Amino acid sequence: MDMAFPLAPLLMKLGMVSTSDHASVVSMNIFVALLCACIVIGHLLEENRWMNESITALIIGLCTGVVILLFSKGKSSHILVFSEDLFFIYLLPPIIFNAGFQVKKKQFFRNFMTIMLFGAVGTLISFVIISLGARELFKKLDVGSLDVADYLAIGAIFSATDSVCTLQVLNQDETPLLYSLVFGEGVVNDATSVVLFNAIQSFDLSHIDSSIALQFVGNFFYLFVTSTMLGVISGLISAFIIKKLYFGRHSTDREVALMILMAYLSYMLAELFYLSGILTVFFCGIVMSHYTWHNVTEGSRVTTKHAFATLSFIAEIFIFLYVGMDALDIEKWRFVSSSPGKSVGVSSILLGLVLVGRAAFVFPLSFISNLAKKSAHEKINLKQQFTIWWAGLMRGAVSMALAYNQFTRLGHTQLRGNAIMITSTITVVLFSTGVFGLMTQPLIRLLLPSSKHLSRTLSSEPTTPKSIITPLLENGQHDSEAGLSGYDIPRPTSLRMLLSTPSHTVHHYWRKFDNAFMRPVFGGRGFVPVVPGSPTDKAEKDLK
Repeated sequence: MDMAFPLAPLLMKLGMVSTSDHASVVSMNIFVALLCACIVIGHLLEENRWMNESITALIIGLCTGVVILLFSKGKSSHILVFSEDLFFIYLLPPIIFNAGFQVKKKQFFRNFMTIMLFGAVGTLISFVIISLGARELFKKLDVGSLDVADYLAIGAIFSATDSVCTLQVLNQDETPLLYSLVFGEGVVNDATSVVLFNAIQSFDLSHIDSSIALQFVGNFFYLFVTSTMLGVISGLISAFIIKKLYFGRHSTDREVALMILMAYLSYMLAELFYLSGILTVFFCGIVMSHYTWHNVTEGSRVTTKHAFATLSFIAEIFIFLYVGMDALDIEKWRFVSSSPGKSVGVSSILLGLVLVGRAAFVFPLSFISNLAKKSAHEKINLKQQFTIWWAGLMRGAVSMALAYNQFTRLGHTQLRGNAIMITSTITVVLFSTGVFGLMTQPLIRLLLPSSKHLSRTLSSEPTTPKSIITPLLENGQHDSEAGLSGYDIPRPTSLRMLLSTPSHTVHHYWRKFDNAFMRPVFGGRGFVPVVPGSPTDKAEKDLK
């Protein structure tokens, strides 16, 4: 029993609405049961073209909030209070890391400049439009006492797309290009939005001049480069340690534990040094899938693949259930009950600004991106541009967390203007996730009916690291796809053809550098030392 006492402060810190240890246990039981229900119902709706686990969890969270509201006679609507610490420190890292770990690297890096254009420049455009639009339009509604920092914070909050929901509604096997662009943009976008938000809180915005603007831009590039490098270095260190020590000789548990802990450590180090943990853990996942994953035993490869995917899946469901339940927080809605029309007006304005802000950069930047691409099949056509615009309209837990940080203190507020902003954020998140999220998959099927079949010919990497057989950034294809000659794809159709006549591109030079310098030091496929019982040793025995 003594071991249970330290859990009480932790549970209270996470936002448990309870007055005793037993009440905390009851709350956790209910929440875990709801998570199980989301998974079961999501499985039953697997073939449904409209629903997915995200929407299911959101609806179940809302329904549970209504039930709790009725049972508590209007006093409370949730068993957990939304906590930005819980979201950013515990729930977001496994989702972003797994996305980097499983991402199709060739597709991601081939579109890297377009992703950066959308994620960084596009977010800044959206940020400016939303901030200026909110400042001009909110004055007419008499929302409350909002200053310049609040309007800029609103721009950062609603510029943040929901990369978590993107993972649910897009499939990188069916639509590899769209998934690469929308999710890659989403990761950079979230990082940019958080950097913008933190900069707004740290800079003196009473008088904005050119020097502050230059500091702002310089700070962003510094955070982006250092966060990325920290993720890469963390991944390389984990690869080097596992390659040199080869824990699998004695215990596969140790190498699995080290991979998980090193991944999480990269995120926490970024937070410790006030960098972007989102970018750090994403690039750490990419590096670990390229080097570290190949240095462990076969059993550990299967274990880590499923462990990372499972942790990510549970965290995603947790977030949407969490948001759905907190959406009916009676304390904040009580402030706007006297003027529901004003709350609807603010929500409508914000939603309209989100639509305009995204359109203002997706279509012009797509045009600029297309100018730099020579072949027609690499260009983003109008239907794909519209799908990218639509799929990025969803707002989620990142927006919620930033809004709570700006407009509440420990999840509570007594100011009418702040309460309106919180309830409006909740409304935009629910509407965008529900409507735009529900419509994304049918929209893809309508606009890109043959995308699933064609993507299998254009995609050269499998979904998981389980069968990664090509180097990072390489330009090859699997031999199994050579039979798909019915499509006019103007690039090599097999790895053998590529190696015999290599194209002198960045992929080619990276491959030479990787093989000559990186892999001998950090391991990876084909460069793991032959240790008795290692995957390399087993592979060589199978070839004899």
